[in-house]
Amino acid sequence: MIVKPSIIDIKNIGYYLGKIILGLGFVMIIPVIMGLALNEINPVLDFLITMSITLIFGLILTKLCFTDKELTWMQGMIVVALSWFVAMILGAIPLYLSGHWASYLDACFDAMSGFATTGLILVQDLDHLSFTHNLWRHLSMFIGGQGIVIVAISLFMAGIPGVLKMYVGEAREEKLLPNVIHTARFIWLVSFVYLLLGTIALGVIGLNNGMKPFNSFFHGACIFMAAFDTGGFTPQSQNILYYHSFAYEIATIVIMLLGAMNFKLHYHLWTGHRREIFRNIETSALFVMIMVCFGVVVFGLSQLNIYPSAITLFRKGFYQLISAHTGTGYSTLYSGQLIGQWNHLALLGIIIAMALGGSTSSTTGGIKMLRVGIIFRALQQDIKKIILPPKAIVVKKLHHIKEVFLEDKQVRSALSITQIYLILYVAGAVAGMMFGYPLLDALFESTSAAANVGLSCGITEPAMPAALKIIYIFQMWAGRLEFMAIFTLIGFFVAAIKGER
Repeated sequence: MIVKPSIIDIKNIGYYLGKIILGLGFVMIIPVIMGLALNEINPVLDFLITMSITLIFGLILTKLCFTDKELTWMQGMIVVALSWFVAMILGAIPLYLSGHWASYLDACFDAMSGFATTGLILVQDLDHLSFTHNLWRHLSMFIGGQGIVIVAISLFMAGIPGVLKMYVGEAREEKLLPNVIHTARFIWLVSFVYLLLGTIALGVIGLNNGMKPFNSFFHGACIFMAAFDTGGFTPQSQNILYYHSFAYEIATIVIMLLGAMNFKLHYHLWTGHRREIFRNIETSALFVMIMVCFGVVVFGLSQLNIYPSAITLFRKGFYQLISAHTGTGYSTLYSGQLIGQWNHLALLGIIIAMALGGSTSSTTGGIKMLRVGIIFRALQQDIKKIILPPKAIVVKKLHHIKEVFLEDKQVRSALSITQIYLILYVAGAVAGMMFGYPLLDALFESTSAAANVGLSCGITEPAMPAALKIIYIFQMWAGRLEFMAIFTLIGFFVAAIKGER
């Protein structure tokens, strides 16, 4: 029997959702300050309107649904799923008010793309978008990469029981420190230190390339936020091509790889355990899969001979591969060049890299290297069981921060999530084909959306069908939260309709 949700369930969900919305509202102060400093009055008004709506909505929820009860696992998952959806709805308002998006749906698409750190865009005339709105685009990636719930936990939820349920619901599995509050604050400490260093590095490169001081450091901050959070937004429509700088490309590769690392691995590096980066199964699997996928890309491109020199192949081939594997979406090519100039084999290498993604508990999307490593170790174990005598006991271990014995439940979990991602990739591709796009193009774009990458073969544009925009929004949302929170939300609505008291 399906049980209908109770008033207590609804109050708990509403109260904690209100807290998260308040956190989002207070973050909007940052673009308001930027707009005031630059005398961008209309953009400031856009954000003041949005901030007022957001704070009022959050206050109403926290007052009407006030509770001191601890969240259950179900409630925590629903709060997370709803918070990302509501963040899209509210975060899209200033974008739409700017006049650079053809419809509110397009603004919602870009807002979800930002919070989910995807990087697919429908913005029009990006090169003339205000600094204020551009900052918000990249700030949404910085918030989404660390986690919308992490913002609220850090600001408003110290001492409140039940926050672990929301932390886990946001596709984070590991506590770095004894409690979730300290873990959330450490994540922000790491992110802000890297932001400072990355902005300085990219800003100096921009200055050396002839950019004006303010533009160089503004671009440096935006590019860092999107690269570290493996998002892919840029302040200019030409993406990384705009900078025409090998140094910029090298710097962003380093930042993308940092963003693809598990935050717990960052913690161990910060505390002096640097050997962990060589021992960890995720970094090992990431290195191996980058080499394998790059081999596929190189073999495909070598048949075309379009990049005759090694340095050109690195800047065009390896850069797209790293961008795809880390789930960033930065590009040194125009989207049309991927389909028009690359062959199917090279594109397949990029699609595989996008599908696999980076590390768990990082800012990347996709299947994740830990699951790939677990599945590979399980396969090794099964092969040994076949080869060795029947009485032989086969024990398999893997090193992920610590030595862990491989168990059936880990393998089942890794296989289940992998299968769901594959289904999502294929379902999106089928949807694209139903709207008339070729198979490879549709699979490329679907994988990019569902794995939160942001590379595009040209399908994502304002003129694409509205239904396909909604499908990609769902893919970005579900892929970022790794499904469980979304499944729980769907189950909650089914129970509300069909459940019994």
